[in-house]
Amino acid sequence: MKTRYAATARRLQWAIGWVALLLTCALQAQPAARPASFVATDPRTVLVMGDSLSAAYGLSAAQGWVALTAERIAKQRPGWRVVNASISGETTAGGAARIVDAVVRHRPSVVVIELGANDALRGLPLRETRRNLARMIGAAQGIGAKVLLVGMRIPPNYGPAYTMEFERGYRELAQRFGTTLLPFLLQPIASDRGNFQGDNMHPVAAAQPRIRDHVWPVLEPLLD
Repeated sequence: MKTRYAATARRLQWAIGWVALLLTCALQAQPAARPASFVATDPRTVLVMGDSLSAAYGLSAAQGWVALTAERIAKQRPGWRVVNASISGETTAGGAARIVDAVVRHRPSVVVIELGANDALRGLPLRETRRNLARMIGAAQGIGAKVLLVGMRIPPNYGPAYTMEFERGYRELAQRFGTTLLPFLLQPIASDRGNFQGDNMHPVAAAQPRIRDHVWPVLEPLLD
């Protein structure tokens, strides 16, 4: 009797062992769960590549027009986020050097390019400025992102021909690549000295909401 019971127990243990092994193999064959970062409900990204005007120079980051725009997007366009990759002092060459890494890392659906002012203030060749901006636009469009090109205006320090050519460059690039264009970022505040910090170049905190409101009508349609 005991012998028969022991034999039955051994067969039962053997059967349980095989079932456990089969279950383990089945679980290992299942595809691994995707990390949370790949969930379809992840927010789409607006990537801002700019200079000190977009990096909130002289202010806290939360006071700048980019942060204010991010707040509006969070309220009015759930499912979107803003990544501000702007750097004070950035030139178009610096932006062109960073753009590929930025778009690969953040996979943006919209890229805002606000660069060129530092090139012009230094009197750099405008051909190089256009070439660098074209590279940035091409990199963004290459991953399927929409582009908002933000233009600037400069004082005629290097003569009227240089100044006009600088402004014309943004229009021609927008036409060439089919991007949305905002001709002059500081349009609503430029005529009032009180809107600027002591350097007469960077807007004060009180002026940032007006810049946000100036950008919004051309940015919002790109979020559809």
